[in-house]
Parts: sequence; structure tokens; C-alpha cells
Amino acid sequence: MLKTRHKIAAAAAIAGAVALGMAAPATAEIQNIKIKAVGTWANLTNYYDFEKPFYGGDMTKASGGKIQTQINPITELGLKGWEVMRLLKLGVFDVAHGVYGYVASEDPALEGVDLSGASADFKQARELVRAYEPVIRKRFDKVFNARYLGTFRWPSQFIWCNGEINKVTDLKGKKIRVYSTTLGDFVEGVGGTSVTIAFAEVVPALQKGVADCGITGSMPAFQAKWHEVITHAMVMPVGAGLGFAAMSNKLWNSLNKDTQAFIQKQYDDLMDRQWANAEKEDEEALNCLSGKGKCTKGTPGTVKLTSPSADDVKERERVLRDFVLKKWAARCSEECIKDWNATAAKVVGVKAVK
Repeated sequence: MLKTRHKIAAAAAIAGAVALGMAAPATAEIQNIKIKAVGTWANLTNYYDFEKPFYGGDMTKASGGKIQTQINPITELGLKGWEVMRLLKLGVFDVAHGVYGYVASEDPALEGVDLSGASADFKQARELVRAYEPVIRKRFDKVFNARYLGTFRWPSQFIWCNGEINKVTDLKGKKIRVYSTTLGDFVEGVGGTSVTIAFAEVVPALQKGVADCGITGSMPAFQAKWHEVITHAMVMPVGAGLGFAAMSNKLWNSLNKDTQAFIQKQYDDLMDRQWANAEKEDEEALNCLSGKGKCTKGTPGTVKLTSPSADDVKERERVLRDFVLKKWAARCSEECIKDWNATAAKVVGVKAVK
């Protein structure tokens, strides 16, 4: 408890005091407000190419100077991914950017937007998000007293190994780094053993044999220099790598309708740009990791990339049906399952059953 208090105090000191919107004027207009946000990882694209400029001047300029903003990445604040929504609920931040897989420990229903193996490609992932957004909105409001602003994504989540893998069944017996429960369920489904390792510690873990493989996005893998220790990759998405932006209801409910509409439009545009960028990054990241094709991000690697066969796709679908969905349903409520089956299941083509 003392450690948590220290983190809250430190985060609050860096982020600054809470500033709420002024009362709505008689004539509709954007209010003068201040927004302080916690962002994602400072060394990854979503932060330095999108979140940082968005809060570093873009929003302020678009509002004619009426909305003042600031952001600090979780890496600067010394926070873990699962802490951001707790701190937003406590009033330390006005807006939080985070990863569904990390905050799902607070509410398993939030896992439903990015269950491992549920999305085969970018198009299906976006359709799933749109279908599931009413559920996300409801859960953020109930669990975190927050307004859901939108979903963004990182490049596709693949399995990277420091040994030969040519098909999904080669993962049997491997120790595979995961960062979420649903990814752990997928690993168990293919016969592997999941190990939870912080992102910054994955490279030494792979070097020392603590893990044989790891799951992360394509560009984050390159940016974190995984290609210096891995040799093979299965280029079959096991996760979409979805993140979110959410605002405290305390701030959101203090805003007039014009200000709310303006802010929502800004986040809609930001999310759209992040989705488009993630798809482009996938292609270049694979070029950079393998050393084949155009790479402008650094010295390329020599990772062998294996595309999934028809049998590999069938195995992914089997694991989704028999392991991922069943295990998720077991830790989710009846309402949660009903909501998913009425929305996301229509996109994925399979229902969750306890």
C-alpha cells in the first residue's frame, strides 16, 4: 500500500494538479480547460509520433489555445501498464492511454476486444472493435468512472523465437513470454508454457534461456532489438495489440456539449491515424527484422519469417475455440459472455461458452 501511495504521489507531482473545465458559457463554444494525460511507452512509435505531438501542441492549436495539455509516458513516471486506469479513477490523471491486455485484470470483459487469435488481420480487428465499442464504453464507465474515447493499435502481435519454428505445432514445449492472460491461454492451447516478463527484460530473458520465444508487436520487436537474439518468427497474428484512450468522468461531465464534441473529434482523428500507421509499420518492421525489403528504422536483422500454412490457420482457430474463448468465459460473468456473443462473436464467427 505504501509503495502504491508513493507512486501516486510521484505521478501527481510530475503530472501536475487536476484542472477541471470552466462552466459552460451561455453561447456554445469550447471551454478553457487543462488536460493532463499519462501516455504509453516513450521509446515506441505510438508515443513519440502520436501521443507526444497530440498533447504537445496539436490539441491546443486546434482549439485556438483554449485547451491546454500535457502528457508524461508511463516509462517516465515509473508506472506499470495495469496502474494507469487505477490512477485515472483516483484523479491523478484526466486522460489515460493504455493497453487492454494490461487493464483486463480489473475487468475481464475488456479482454473481449482483443482475445488471442480472434482477429486474422487489420480489417477484422477494426470491425471487431466497432462491434464491441458499446460494451467497452459501458465497462469503462462502470469500472473506472471514465469516458471511453477510442481504441488505437500497435502493429500485429507475432511470436518471435530464438530457435527454429516452421509451423504452429513447433511451439509445443516452448517457454513463451506473454503480457496478458489471453495470450497465455493461446500459448497453453498450442502446448507451450507462458511466462510473464516485463518488456524491457525480454531480450536478456531470451539470451539466458528464461524464455524460448516472446510475443510482441512487429515494430516494437525491432525497436527493442529483439532481432539481435531471435532467429525465427511465425508471421501469424496472435493478437491485434489494441490500446485505448479514456477520460475521467469528472472532467468529461464538467464540459459543455460543444467542448465534448470537439474533444471526441480530436481523439477520433488521432485513433484513425494510429490505425493507419500500425498497418504501414507492420510491413516495414518485418522488412527490418528479416533484412529483406526497405528498412528506414535502423540496421536490419536476419530473422527467418515463416508465413502460416492452411494447417496453421486451422490450428489457430482450434485454439481460439477450445482454449482462448473457453478460458475467458470461465473468468467472465454471464453478462460479459452475453455481451460478447451479441457483438464481437458476429465478427469472429464463433461464440463464447462457459
